[in-house]
Order: sequence, then structure tokens, then C-alpha cells
Amino acid sequence: MASVDSIPHLPPIGAIVNELRILRQKSLEHRQRLNNPPKLPSRKVLAKIVDNLSAALFPNRLGIPGLTDESIDFFVGHMLDIALRDLSIEVQRELYFISGAKTSGSSIQLQTAGIITAFAARLPEIRSFLESDIHAAYQGDPAARSIDEVLVCYPGITAIIHYRLAHELHKLETHLIARMISEIAHSLTGIEIHPGAQIGGSFFIDHGTGVVIGETAVIGRNVRLYQAVTLGAKSFPVDEQGTLVKGNLRHPIVEDNVVIYAGTTILGRITIGRGSTIGGNVWLTHSIPPNSRITQAQMHHEKNGA
Repeated sequence: MASVDSIPHLPPIGAIVNELRILRQKSLEHRQRLNNPPKLPSRKVLAKIVDNLSAALFPNRLGIPGLTDESIDFFVGHMLDIALRDLSIEVQRELYFISGAKTSGSSIQLQTAGIITAFAARLPEIRSFLESDIHAAYQGDPAARSIDEVLVCYPGITAIIHYRLAHELHKLETHLIARMISEIAHSLTGIEIHPGAQIGGSFFIDHGTGVVIGETAVIGRNVRLYQAVTLGAKSFPVDEQGTLVKGNLRHPIVEDNVVIYAGTTILGRITIGRGSTIGGNVWLTHSIPPNSRITQAQMHHEKNGA
């Protein structure tokens, strides 16, 4: 019987390392970044930054145990200081990356300071948005026993916290960091919200897994989505060279007080009128007026011209 300490014959690691180096150099040459390629922002650091910002925004529930009235402000200030210092390093990395390391260090530092200052000033408003989102989840789910349970347990709230932070960074032109934060939430929750989407307050995602919200989607106030809802693009136009056109308005507008049930797919730059309810498993590619009630059976009826 073989010993558990036996090591099987290994492949020639050195040769594989050499092949990988050649491929890496070719890739860097193609992107004209062979000499000292700029570092990307760190996903692990960004995850920690979001955790620290979340603790600063909700210290009593996402901070540390035992905070008192005398210590809580000190804790919030400490967490903000750590998070914003770390974020400034990641912002600098993105700015160097997108400039190809050609911009002067002093210019990068000046841009970074402006971005961090503007982002920090938005944190109280982000906290207010999140408060409305948490209350919407509590009021919209009969299984929720408390506001605190919603904050610490619901994947929809986790995804929305990441989105609210990422959205502000996206507006400040740090698109890579914003996208990375959104993808951290996607990995954690199965909910994908592009940081470019515009979402009003009192937003509730129930259950959540499989929800997709595209870059140019616009969502009003007091909107509720269930699992596996997609707000996507119907088509992807290309230019004369066959390259996808970036940034065109291709995702739905969902007005205030809309409910969209599980499994529904809504595609294209269409408008879902305020106060409407969309039933489960509906496929919708045309606008509907306010206060509409759309069901799968109704869509099947229209499709067959009955």
C-alpha cells in the first residue's frame, strides 16, 4: 500500500512557466504594456473596503459588538479613515491603468483626492437611500421579523449596498473599481446589478438569485423585483467595423411603484408604466402604460392573436 506521503510524478513545471511567460509577453506587447505594466485594483482590497464602509454606515449592526454612545463616533471615523485611505490607493491604480502609466504622479494624486473627497461627501446620502431600501424589504416581506434581520440576512440588501457604493464611484469615472465591486456582490449573492444603472429609493429585491439589471436601466422609487428577473438589452448594434457600440440606451425604464415577479425577462429601451404589475415568467419587449397588469397567459394570448 502506498504511503500517504508519496508524491506522484509531476509534470515539467519549468517548461510550463516558460510557455506562460511567452504568452504573457505577447499579450502585453499587443496591449503595448510590456515594460512595467500598471497594476490593477485589488479585488480582495475592494471587498474589505466595502466591508469597512458598510460598518461605518451601519455600525450598530455591521460594526463590532459593544459600541457605546461614547465610542460609536470614534469607531465610524476610524473605519472611514481606513476605508478611504485604502480606496485612494485603488483609485490611483485605476487612474494609472487607464492612462497607461503615462500621466504624471502629481496629476494622478490630484485626481484621486478629488474623487475620494466627492465620494466621501456622498456617503450620508447613500446611507439614506439604503435606509429606504431596508424598510422597503421589511415592509414587503411578511417573513421578515425585524429591520435588523433584513440588514444582516437578506442577499438583496447585500447586493444593493454594493450597488449604491459602486454607483457613486461609477459616476466619478472610476468605472473599473465600480464594476469590480458590483461583481463582488454578484459572486456573493447571485444578483448582478451594473453600477451604471440608475435606481431610486425603497428598492427591494426579494430572494434575488439570478436577478440581472443592465448598465442603462432606469428604475424608479418603490420598485420590487423577485428572483430571476432580467432587465436586459434586446439587441446589440455594431458599427461599420462590426464592433459593438458602447453606451447606447438599451435597457428598460421601470417607473415608480412597479412589481415584477419571478422569472420575468424585460428587454430593450421600453418603459414599464408606474403602478404596473408584471406576473411571473413573462417575456416583454414592448412598453406598457401605467397601472398595467401583465401575465404570462395574457402574453400568450397576444402572441397567438386570439
